[in-house]
Amino acid sequence: MKTDKKTADFIKTMDQARLYDLTQRLSVHTPPWPSYIPLSVQYFKRIAGAHMGQGANGQVITTSNHVGTHMDGEIHFHASGRSIGQVPMNEWVGPGAVVDISKDVGDYDLYEPELLMKKVEIKKRDILIINTGYHRYAWDQPKSDELRYFVKHPGPGPRFHKWCLDMKFKWIGLDCGSADHPMNTIIRNWHPKLFNEAEAKLKANYGKGWDEMFPQDIYYQVMHLKLFPKKIVHAENLGGEIDQLSNKRAFIGCFPLRGIELESAMCRITAWLPK
Repeated sequence: MKTDKKTADFIKTMDQARLYDLTQRLSVHTPPWPSYIPLSVQYFKRIAGAHMGQGANGQVITTSNHVGTHMDGEIHFHASGRSIGQVPMNEWVGPGAVVDISKDVGDYDLYEPELLMKKVEIKKRDILIINTGYHRYAWDQPKSDELRYFVKHPGPGPRFHKWCLDMKFKWIGLDCGSADHPMNTIIRNWHPKLFNEAEAKLKANYGKGWDEMFPQDIYYQVMHLKLFPKKIVHAENLGGEIDQLSNKRAFIGCFPLRGIELESAMCRITAWLPK
């Protein structure tokens, strides 16, 4: 049977597109989010030693869902939400923007919608990818700095989560340890010395202390607690070829496991642009 022209044109268009991988490399050396179980990989059989000459290699992995590039699912913080495997595939793919703010933010800094919107066109119901530049401190990079990657990365300012709700984003992705500012997570308590650094910088820049600008009853894990019930989830620890998409619109896709019980899942994140 001959392929119809519409289908043939679509296949030709996709064949001529360039695929970008925005996924961080995964290894037993990849640090999980602090306090979570890291990845463990173990052979349970090898070709050379297989019983009765089975001739295959097989592995068992043990891990939490929050190692390397992963999608936080709704039930990670919202028990009555959908698991990863209950989300239709069309919610994981679609048009979006990759915003590069890496030259505008540094340790503990804040970003607000206006900064992102100056860089590239961002539309309602987009997939939004934010390049903070902190993927350069990931475990597999020449400037690897695990403490800086998880504890000092920039995060959203006070109005950011409301903007995300207004924009009805499909999902959000970031190239650092969390979509929340680290000082609006439990990390604040685990690293009091670094919290004092963040507090001093906030006062110098805004004239306010952390609790005044970010009351914990409102802003603790706000990007998780306020957005997940509205079906706006996010992926963390992006990397790969993210710099090649700086301030561009693209067709973006996330491919997590279709795990019906999964609260979150490691995933592959890609983007397509014309060659």
